[in-house]
Amino acid sequence: MSISDKVLRPVKVFCTATLGVGLLSGCSVPGPGGAPDGIHDPYEGSNRRAHAFNRELDRTIVNPVAQGYGKAVDDDLKTVVNNVATNLRTPGVMVNNLLQGDLGGFGKNLYRVVINSTLGIGGLFDPAAEISDVNLVEADFGMTLARWGAPEGAYLELPLLGPSTERDAVGRFVDLFTNPLFFILDPPERYSGIVAQAFDRVGDREQFSDTIDSVLYDSADSYAQTRLIYLQNRRFEVGGDDEDQYSDPYEDPYAQ
Repeated sequence: MSISDKVLRPVKVFCTATLGVGLLSGCSVPGPGGAPDGIHDPYEGSNRRAHAFNRELDRTIVNPVAQGYGKAVDDDLKTVVNNVATNLRTPGVMVNNLLQGDLGGFGKNLYRVVINSTLGIGGLFDPAAEISDVNLVEADFGMTLARWGAPEGAYLELPLLGPSTERDAVGRFVDLFTNPLFFILDPPERYSGIVAQAFDRVGDREQFSDTIDSVLYDSADSYAQTRLIYLQNRRFEVGGDDEDQYSDPYEDPYAQ
């Protein structure tokens, strides 16, 4: 790929993101008074079918693979995989820090990339957190869209990808291309971050197995429970930008 192509590709992605904001302005939103219980789910029928598919996929493939991964890989190596995955995705997080006007978060994440890529030997270790107590300041394009005033839209459950909203679905797509490494590196190195994150997600499935199993297989209505947990957690992450749309308080769902 030529240098000009590498420069133009991020511009094309930004144009796609701008188009996404325009599309989101027409997202399904609840009428006056908000949605019942703060949940807007006009696509519940198709969402439940996607949930049934995802649940069966987890039961037959994802969970067995995660359990095998947990037994075959020791905790130290899992930590290394997590460190590498986090370091490789941090440049994309930094782009969203900037788009949200969060210069403090951008600076902390820049420090993390520099320290972990050098002292941490390419991100194998996390001295930025262990020595300097500087943790990743999370940001994604779904959060960026919220900062830009895009509505949350309806709840969605996406096949393979799981719970989302109309806004976060657009954000997930754009985040595939917001990481500068995607444009700088050539294949196959370009996909190293995706591979590392895939292993990290498998590790998360094994680590939080009891909680996930209780939601998917022990609750009376796993779809409703998944939807509630996702929306509570996501709105807490976004920081209450949808306060005018929904009246429910934005509390940390994991707070004691």
